[in-house]
Amino acid sequence: MRLFTVTTLLLVFFRSGPALQIQCYQCEETTHDCSTPEFIVNCTVNVQDMCQKEVLVKDDGIHYRKSCASSGACLIASSGYQQFCTGKLNSVCITCCNTPLCNGPRQRKRPQPSTAASLSTPSIPLLSLLILLSSRLC
Repeated sequence: MRLFTVTTLLLVFFRSGPALQIQCYQCEETTHDCSTPEFIVNCTVNVQDMCQKEVLVKDDGIHYRKSCASSGACLIASSGYQQFCTGKLNSVCITCCNTPLCNGPRQRKRPQPSTAASLSTPSIPLLSLLILLSSRLC
């Protein structure tokens, strides 16, 4: 019975997962890209799950706004301004992303690790833990 209880608690913990928090760059309408450490903020846990980047083309140059955002608000804003994203004067481009500091400078593409390796790795420690617990409780 104890094994069943421990297994159930472990499964609930791993299914619910830890709280999700992302870091983004945050700045208000600057003429520089503001992608340096002093502009890094921690977004609100489980609320602001995306980073947003606005690029505005004005008479005096390119302006940037960067912030944390909820996925719903960011996706609505980016799709609403898509028609104004021309790269010309008075252009407004809004992009959303969901990895840490993704609203910073463009990153060069890296090769993606194989899916098979990334899917099989996390299950090994969990299985080992369950086997260890069952051998001690029985």
